[in-house]
Amino acid sequence: VQTDNHPKTSRVHLIVQVPPQIMNISSDITVNEGSSVTLLCLAIGRPEPTVTWRHLSVKEGQGFVSEDEYLEISDIKRDQSGEYECSALNDVAAPDVRKVKITVNYPPYISKAKNTGVSVGQKGILSCEASAVPMAEFQWFKEDTRLATGLGSVRIENKGRISTLTFFNVSEKDYGNYTCVATNKLGNTNASITLYGPGAVIDGVNSASRALACLWLSGTLFAHFFIKF
Repeated sequence: VQTDNHPKTSRVHLIVQVPPQIMNISSDITVNEGSSVTLLCLAIGRPEPTVTWRHLSVKEGQGFVSEDEYLEISDIKRDQSGEYECSALNDVAAPDVRKVKITVNYPPYISKAKNTGVSVGQKGILSCEASAVPMAEFQWFKEDTRLATGLGSVRIENKGRISTLTFFNVSEKDYGNYTCVATNKLGNTNASITLYGPGAVIDGVNSASRALACLWLSGTLFAHFFIKF
């Protein structure tokens, strides 16, 4: 303010607020189980934004794993795979959000393989289910002989995590132990599965005895119901 004798001066400090913006973030990554992983998320803004990492594949309320630009995971496990979300927030505007996907490779693990009983002349199916990343490839063996579709009256079908061995017309020679082998680049595993007929002893229990036990139990329950009412 200019006057005749005494000019007056005043200063005002202007702060320009800037919404958060993520400038640099790690790319999607594939690692083997047991490896160490470091993710980076750099953001700018004014005031300086707070950067938070969250694992989207876990239950709500348990997902915030780091409040820092760096997310470090040592000895990573298969259940730590999935999408990780980086959020930059400074209350000027909505947070800037980006995602990174971590894929964790691990060797096959057969989670389901069940013995199957079937009569001669009937259709029988042996099933083998394996978890693995990358997805497992399956092979079936009877003793030392590898089985394939078209050899005899069997068919092998692989769909995702499950492989099935189908017998369209079971004969006596089909009974016995079969081996399911699941393989990927990290290793392999196998499981023994038995195709058996009536009267066979599986795990120390006769299948016919199992059937009689079921009939006895059904009869007992019926008698109890009849006496009660």
